[in-house]
Amino acid sequence: MRYALLIVDAETASPSPEPPDPALSAQVLKAYSDYTQMLKGRGHYLGGEALQANPTATTVRVQDGKPIITDGPFVEAKEVVAGWFMIDVESQERAYEVAAWVSSAPGKDGQPIHEWLQVRQVMEDGPAEP
Repeated sequence: MRYALLIVDAETASPSPEPPDPALSAQVLKAYSDYTQMLKGRGHYLGGEALQANPTATTVRVQDGKPIITDGPFVEAKEVVAGWFMIDVESQERAYEVAAWVSSAPGKDGQPIHEWLQVRQVMEDGPAEP
């Protein structure tokens, strides 16, 4: 079963007044890199990427048959999708376990980053029953 693990960050639509701590950013990126290698080693990894900051987003929609392109995110939000992993596991419970590994990755001073992840099954043969 394929699942998308959407990494939810507390970033806002407006640029942050303070740049992120480079040491902390490097530590978190290393944790994600290690996590990716672990997923590959266990045969779960199908893909994944980090996304640029929310203010760099562009929204595209069609109105009257013409594309309307707007700078910025689609909605103002307290949390945004900051990246994703695509995994292949045998059950929803296993997808939850894999997502928990990300949330417990070490961040500042080796403490868990407590990242929020949204776990969503990929639609294979129609919508899943709630």
